[in-house]
Formats: sequence, C-alpha cells, structure tokens
Amino acid sequence: MAAGGSALTVLFDLDGTLTDPFVGITSSIRYAMEKLGRAAPAAEDLRWCIGPPLKGAFLRLLDTSDEQLADEAVRLYRERYMAVGKFENSVIAGIPEALERLRGDGFNLFVATSKLASYAGDILDHFELRQYFSALYGSQADGAHADKEDLIRNLLAIESIPPSRAVMIGDRSHDVVGAKVNSVPAIGVLWGYGDREELAGAGATRIAELPEEIPAFVDGLLTTA
Repeated sequence: MAAGGSALTVLFDLDGTLTDPFVGITSSIRYAMEKLGRAAPAAEDLRWCIGPPLKGAFLRLLDTSDEQLADEAVRLYRERYMAVGKFENSVIAGIPEALERLRGDGFNLFVATSKLASYAGDILDHFELRQYFSALYGSQADGAHADKEDLIRNLLAIESIPPSRAVMIGDRSHDVVGAKVNSVPAIGVLWGYGDREELAGAGATRIAELPEEIPAFVDGLLTTA
C-alpha cells in the first residue's frame, strides 16, 4: 500500500488499456480512407492502428511520405470520430474496480494518451472514469505530445513527479518505450492491442493478463523499490 503523502503515481494509457475503442477507431479510419478515394482495409486488419499516433498510421496505410495527405486523412478521421466514433467504445471489464483499489491504496492516477486530449476527456466523462484521475494528458490538434516519450516527459515535468515514483500502464510497445526513455517502469497489459511478445520485447517490467492484477503489480514496483 502506498504510504501517505508519498505521491506514488500511476500513468494509464487510454485506448486498449482503460477502454476498447475498436469500433470507433476502425470505422473512422475506414471513413477517412474512403473519403480520400482509397480502398479501406477491413476493420480487423486495422487493429495495429489502435494506440500509436494516428498520423503515422495514415502514412503507412496510404503508402506515402506526403505529410499533407496524412494530415488530411487525420482531419477526415476526426470529422467522423468527433461526431460518433469516440463513443463507439466500451470500458474494459474490471478496470473501474482496479482504479478504485489503486485510489483507495493512496496512489495518484493520471491518464497519458496519444489521443487528442479533448476527445479523451469526453470519453472519460461519458464512461464515468474521470473521477479516478487527478488529471488527463493527451495530444493537441497540432500534433504536440502525440509521441508517448514526449507526452510522459511533459506530464512528469508539469506535475513535478520523479520517475522513480511513477509507473506507466499500457497495451502497446510505444507505451513501454516512452516510459523507459523517461526512466519510468512499465506494466504491459494483454487485454488491448499488443501481445506478450511485443510488450516483453519493448521492455515491460511486468505483464498483466487481467485488470485485477494491476494493483498488486503497481504496489510491488513502487512501494518496494
């Protein structure tokens, strides 16, 4: 259990970690591709797009190095996602209970997501998750802080959190790598869109199969360090 006043901190990714955004994200990607006159991959073939920064995914999907084309794809994606896609989503079973346990044990919780901060805030409010978090950190419309390394660095600096007092939880390699570059240990989760090989290869300190494992993993990493 976290000691009182120790400000031990847990950073959570959003997509694939707290919620399952599959329908909203894949449908909005397909919408953007079709608006650009391109063949849209099947939804199941877009699972890899969930988690990493969106612009990079479109550069790959469009097989282009044209930054303006990728920016237009992102704009079209947001056109649909803002209207309906962000709520085509569901909370991962067991997540509210895990968050409640962590807060009860004295940990300070933040959301650290590559998703636009405004969208992420709407999702937290819609699914009644904001109550568990001290603050939300996400990307901006101009692309700032879309990279997880930069996002985590910014969060730690603004909140004056020493890396030794934090742990990152996420489902993709960029969550783990972004944390490691900032000297923050990472817990990978298997209910999202990255598999054990991806997370272990990126250097996850622990890998959770179920949300109920998170409090014990966090406790072991932060209070025994």
